[in-house]
Amino acid sequence: MKMHEHKKSHQLHQLERNLAANINDKLIMNLRDISHTMRSLYEGRGSQKRILIILHEVGKITQRALTERLGIQPGSASEVIAKLECAELIMRTPSESDRRTADIQLSDKGRELASQAVNQRRRRHEEMFSCLSEDEKTELLTLLEKINTDWEQRYRK
Repeated sequence: MKMHEHKKSHQLHQLERNLAANINDKLIMNLRDISHTMRSLYEGRGSQKRILIILHEVGKITQRALTERLGIQPGSASEVIAKLECAELIMRTPSESDRRTADIQLSDKGRELASQAVNQRRRRHEEMFSCLSEDEKTELLTLLEKINTDWEQRYRK
């Protein structure tokens, strides 16, 4: 290969690498932006609404198991749970399986609010992906699961 052709080949390879870097940067920027949007739309980890939704899904759960599922400190969970109990949205009773904790379940008033929150969340999820066809949603899910599996092995060991 002549020197001129080698230089052109190197420049082409450099351009391809820059384009690849740019697309990777764009992917990261879009994922970051989507993450920010989701965080602003979604209930917080220890929010009252999230707790109501979890209780709607599971029925009864120990305070310890709920705290673990929320991924928050026990003191933070106790504070939110106390507010929900004060608002008569939940009932707290001593756990039969673990006397060191309490079982938590929805009251009738809490069930009504939780049902509304679940329906609101379902509508929001439908709206969030309404710009995609069912095939596009399936393709996106497949790609995200592939990335998630790879990143789980690569970064979260």
